[in-house]
Amino acid sequence: MKKPFNYGGQAVIEGVMMRGPRTWAVAVRCPDNTVEVETRAVETITTRYPFLKWPFVRGTVVLVESLVIGVRALSYSANKAAGEEEKPISPLEMALTIGLAFGLAILLFIVLPVFLAHLLTPLVAGRIGQNVIEGLLRVGAFVAYVAGVGLMPDIKRVFQYHGAEHKVINAYEAGSELSPEAVQRYSPLHPRCGTSFLLLVIVLKIFIFSFLATDPLWWRVSSRILLLPVVAGLAYELIKLTALYARFPLARLVLAPGLAVQRLTTREPDDSQVEVALTAFEAVRVREEGDRDVREIGPSGSEIRGTQ
Repeated sequence: MKKPFNYGGQAVIEGVMMRGPRTWAVAVRCPDNTVEVETRAVETITTRYPFLKWPFVRGTVVLVESLVIGVRALSYSANKAAGEEEKPISPLEMALTIGLAFGLAILLFIVLPVFLAHLLTPLVAGRIGQNVIEGLLRVGAFVAYVAGVGLMPDIKRVFQYHGAEHKVINAYEAGSELSPEAVQRYSPLHPRCGTSFLLLVIVLKIFIFSFLATDPLWWRVSSRILLLPVVAGLAYELIKLTALYARFPLARLVLAPGLAVQRLTTREPDDSQVEVALTAFEAVRVREEGDRDVREIGPSGSEIRGTQ
């Protein structure tokens, strides 16, 4: 039996992006109920600089390249989901939105926990104690944020598409038939999810930053930002390792918190959302594996339109 690829993906607005080693595709449910698909080649800097594939280095490269692909997929989905009558989102508007999102993330998940932990210095002193408090505050902020945005109706739909993405990948990796009915039997949780990765980054920071000085305050904040690529590289290797050996108790212990938080970032999808995820997946698989047995018409009767 041919070894499955480690496919990944991302939920977008009314759709799903799927990625293989050489190809990525995004499928979006349009207002007229058709499904639009765009397929592109993965452009990676590791082709020019092979050393960037080395362990503990590749994690940061994968993270940056995934963010670039994710922004492109999000921009495509936003325009398609809005419909032809709406004004398209310009590259500048998308760049400003992404920049604002990153700024808020740094403020909420780095600056705020550091500042609050610093205020608690009279109660909890020392590098280890301060980093534990800072880490707990960061985990709390992360969980509260995810739970809060999950109450918004539009984000709930994104979380449903997130669940659909995981179900499709779980079904493929189990060797199952790839139909909406069969895929729906699988879990919306997956060990290689970005949610698990982010939580692992937060936890690893507690251990790594315990070796660094907590004063002055400007150094404490800047060190968290500057060393983020190092932490991301470690988290990437650990996620890959634990996902590979997920049947072992120690790996399951490491994966458990991330899978628990995924219950906040995924929802059970309906069949039409699974159909969109399958469309994106099959668009990638036909390029990666040469499998020409792909559906042209979705099981719900909606038309599938694709661009290369």
